[in-house]
Amino acid sequence: MTQVSLENLIVGARAGLLVSFPTDTVPALAAIPEKAALIFAAKQRSQDKPLILMAASAEDLWPYVKGSENEYKVWQELADKYWPGGLTLVLPASERLPKVMNPIDPTTIGIRVPNSAIAQTILAQTGPLATTSANFSGQPPLQTIAEIETQFPQVLIVTTEYQGEIPGMGIPSTVAKWTGINWQILRQGAIELDLSSDNQV
Repeated sequence: MTQVSLENLIVGARAGLLVSFPTDTVPALAAIPEKAALIFAAKQRSQDKPLILMAASAEDLWPYVKGSENEYKVWQELADKYWPGGLTLVLPASERLPKVMNPIDPTTIGIRVPNSAIAQTILAQTGPLATTSANFSGQPPLQTIAEIETQFPQVLIVTTEYQGEIPGMGIPSTVAKWTGINWQILRQGAIELDLSSDNQV
């Protein structure tokens, strides 16, 4: 039985264990950034597919990226517009980011703030976590606790008896990468991105 209470999941995550919890898109498989290698191993994921750093607020994520004052302004505008929500921003990584998050290209990192009460509660107490969808690499994201429990018996899964928690939409986040001048859409997902000219330097 790998289903645990919210408190025990937070304790486990802080201790470096693999955990799973609902988000506004698809359920996440997560670990503290220093233990990101556990996620790659559990998912049988290729090292050239980086993970996403998820946090309860944008303020928790900015220390992990670096850019000019103008770039921060552009990034903040997009974050203000779409976070919390299904948008992942791929930005230049700062020295603070553990290399295991993106082993092949540690110069960039995807960051996101989920629009999910339970995910936010967990992340507010663990700090930013390395995350990805809960599934074996190349397979569709798993949607239920039973499926996740079967595929990942070693993972702590939060019991989802939370009033008013809206289930995830089942669609992964939209991914937009900063090129240094403007945004490039890497994956069209949960959010229809409006990349008008005001999102450029």
